Amino acid sequence: MDNMKRICLWSGPRNISTALMYSFAQRDDTKVFDEPLYAYYLKYHPEAHAYHPGAQDILNTMENNGDNVVKMMLEENEKPVLFFKHMTHHLLDLNRDFMKEMINIILTRDPEDMLPSFDKVIKNPTIDDVGYKLHLDLINYFKNEKISFSVLDSKKVLSNPEEVLKKLCAFIDIPFSKKMLKWSPQKINEDGIWAEYWYNNVHKSKGFLTYKPKEDKFPEHLIPLLEKSTPYYKQLLAYAL
Repeated sequence: MDNMKRICLWSGPRNISTALMYSFAQRDDTKVFDEPLYAYYLKYHPEAHAYHPGAQDILNTMENNGDNVVKMMLEENEKPVLFFKHMTHHLLDLNRDFMKEMINIILTRDPEDMLPSFDKVIKNPTIDDVGYKLHLDLINYFKNEKISFSVLDSKKVLSNPEEVLKKLCAFIDIPFSKKMLKWSPQKINEDGIWAEYWYNNVHKSKGFLTYKPKEDKFPEHLIPLLEKSTPYYKQLLAYAL
């Protein structure tokens, strides 16, 4: 193993993962990668192909072989810090041994905030779509394999980004940079081709947005999923920086 810092962010959807990717993209020592396992997920989970916007374009333009993606992550060395933004559900049945060579961070968000946001793009999501149970499964794997990990809660990040990012950088063992707090309101070259469907708010932003609770009434059709997700989320919070 070389001295590279290879960071894997394991996120659920609509969890400010793109804002975190933009934050790390501001660092001079860092190269970011946007969901490199997305095409692998779509290829081997054909049901998702039917409802993910831009699915065929993703399959046509990205590496479909999960093992090849892992090889890339382990061999890439353009910059000393590499930040791989992932959705946890993209893992499917991929061999997870590579995580022993990564700095693993789980990103979660209160399902009361996340589920209505996700439902605007992916209608009637399932517990596997939203990541909460998968994150607990991942933590159990990390514990069994004695793999170090950290957990971020989106609300805490938005409430005090500098404090949480300083803790995160200490966990990664890299110096904190104030550049991580601000960026220009525009697209970045590393955006996935799905950005047009998902990244509108980030493209308008100049940094982490201030946390604001949802004011709209929680959608009734999402209440069963909320009830499934909340116990997992509360367990995740116990690990959060």
